[in-house]
Amino acid sequence: MFKNTVVKIPSESYVSGLTTSDLGKPILEKALVQHQAYIEALIKCGTEVTVLSSNIEFPDSTFVEDTAVLTPRFAVISNPGALSRNGEIHEMETVIKSYYETIYYIQAPGTLDGGDILQIEDHFYIGISARTNLDGAEQLKRILESQGYKGTIVHLEKVFHLKTGITYLGDQTIVVAGEFIDHPDFNSYQKIIVPPEEEYAANCIRVNDYVIIPAGFPVTKQRINEAGYETIELEMSEFRKQDGGLSCLSLRF
Repeated sequence: MFKNTVVKIPSESYVSGLTTSDLGKPILEKALVQHQAYIEALIKCGTEVTVLSSNIEFPDSTFVEDTAVLTPRFAVISNPGALSRNGEIHEMETVIKSYYETIYYIQAPGTLDGGDILQIEDHFYIGISARTNLDGAEQLKRILESQGYKGTIVHLEKVFHLKTGITYLGDQTIVVAGEFIDHPDFNSYQKIIVPPEEEYAANCIRVNDYVIIPAGFPVTKQRINEAGYETIELEMSEFRKQDGGLSCLSLRF
């Protein structure tokens, strides 16, 4: 059950942020409308939303998930793998200190993005990606295991972040796409399989009584509904252009 969420408004510099996509330049005005709808969805899900002001210095800072890993008892401040994003953690540290007394830190040369961390109950899966290196992953694994959690390091082959292709909905059920459909680390879970043409929809988020999904992916929506989950659809076009998904836009705890 999530009580709190933290989001950050996209700044004027957002349109110049990092991306590997070829979907065109985002339209800021449209992104702001979509972001407001995201906030309203989090409120509908029953969370108290902390909305941070935009920061033109960090174009990608609306993707707050990458700055931290949060558990019920402690927080871990990450060390983002993109140098241009590293300073985002300092502003987020102040926010997190208002909620947590126990805080750990990923230290250089280790790098870690929160988008590479998937929690399934007491088990954390840590993706090795272009943004999270083995040093950072091993640091987080040690921290988690010292606190009684399990940690598994997963080497990614194609996806940008681990949570680009997999989501945990609760009840031992995962939404999976691409390389994770038959991945041995996830074979013990019930799977909702995303078809290849809808892979973007694998990044959805369960927030209390709802699963928030990107709009425009009817097969995935139907499969999630048929599994017994109520969905909220949100337009995500302007965040998809910058490699962003639904999970990227908030910290949930």
